[in-house]
Amino acid sequence: MIVQDFLKLKSDKTVAALRDHLNDWKAAPDTLREAMEYSLFAGGKRLRPALVLGAAEMLSGDDSQALPAACAFEMIHTYSLIHDDLPAMDNDDMRRGKLSCHKVYGEATALLAGDTLLTMAFEVAAKSNDIRVVCELARAAGIEGMAGGQYLDLNSDGHTLDLKNLQLIHAMKTGALIQGALRSGAFLGGASEEQLFALTEYGKYIGLAFQIADDILNVVGDAQELGKPVGSDAGKAKMTYPALLGLGEARRCAQEAADKAKNALSVFGAQAALFSALADYIVTRSS
Repeated sequence: MIVQDFLKLKSDKTVAALRDHLNDWKAAPDTLREAMEYSLFAGGKRLRPALVLGAAEMLSGDDSQALPAACAFEMIHTYSLIHDDLPAMDNDDMRRGKLSCHKVYGEATALLAGDTLLTMAFEVAAKSNDIRVVCELARAAGIEGMAGGQYLDLNSDGHTLDLKNLQLIHAMKTGALIQGALRSGAFLGGASEEQLFALTEYGKYIGLAFQIADDILNVVGDAQELGKPVGSDAGKAKMTYPALLGLGEARRCAQEAADKAKNALSVFGAQAALFSALADYIVTRSS
C-alpha cells in the first residue's frame, strides 16, 4: 500500500467515526456544531489519526480498537488550528483553501468551537477504555506539549533563536501530538516496551521533519496546493528553519530527521515498511 492510499483509508475511517460522535451530541447548539464541523471536516492529511490507527494495526493486525483515540487526536488538532488562526494568535484568514472558522462564524463562536472540540476529545478518548491514552492526549496537548510550544512560538516572533531553542519549540508545538498519537496506537496495539520506545523515537523525528517541511513550504510552496498564503512566516518575522539556516540546510535537516525516524523502526523489520515510506513522504510532500 502506498502512503497516499494509507492516509486516505485511515482518513475515511476517522471521518465516519467522527460523524458518529458528533451525532451523539443531540443537545448541541446548531451553529456551534456547524462551526465545529466546518473545521473538522475541511480536509487535510489527517496524519495524527492515521498514526494512531497505523501503529495499532501494525502491532495487532486490527485498528478498530484505536478509532476513539484517532478521533480524539484529530479533534485536538482541529481545535488547535481554529485557535491558531484567531487574530490574537497567528491571525490567518485562510485554512485548507477555505476561510478560517472565525472569518465565517465570528471570533467568539470560533473560540467556543475550539474549546468544545478540546473538551469533547477527552470524552471520546475515554471510550478507548485505556487511561494511558487519555493521559497521553493531555500530555501531548498541554503545557509541555502543543499549548506550551505555541506559547513559545508566539513569543519568539521578531527574536533570533538558536537551533536548540527552535528544535524545542518544534518538538512541543508539532512533535508532541504526533508522538502522542503513535504512543496511543502502540498502547492499544499491545506494544512491548521495546516497540513503544521505537515508536516514540520515530514520532520524535517525524514530528521534527514535519515541522521543518512546513517551514520550507511556507517559503517555496504553492499557495493553491497549501490552501493558505505562502510567505506568512517571514511577514511575521517568525523564526523558522529556513530563516535560521537557509533553505538548503533546512532541507538537509528535514531529510536527516526522516532518516533517523526510519532507523528507529529497525525493531519491526519489514513490518514497518509503510511507516518508513511515510517518513520520506513527510519531507517530500507539496501540501
